[in-house]
Amino acid sequence: MSFLGFGRPQPTSAEKIAAVEAEMKLLTEMHNRLTRVCAKKCVPNDYREGELNKGESVCLDRCAAKFFDVHMKVSEMMQQEAAARGGAAGGGGGGFGFGG
Repeated sequence: MSFLGFGRPQPTSAEKIAAVEAEMKLLTEMHNRLTRVCAKKCVPNDYREGELNKGESVCLDRCAAKFFDVHMKVSEMMQQEAAARGGAAGGGGGGFGFGG
């Protein structure tokens, strides 16, 4: 409880668990999307070698970096828009749904 009963009520354990589960679901979906998109772009369908070659590795590295860069920019824009509308629901996130 907050000082003198004012402020935001503290979430219950069930609410905390639900928030963590939702975060994990979002992170899993993002990981799966990144893997699917970058593999389709960078790794040919006909595997010629057991290991990635240098070009494929560089492509995957750049693809993942661009994916995260775009994700962070979109997250920042959404947070700014929410703040401009009069209150970012949930407070400042770290771009991946983290509350910190």
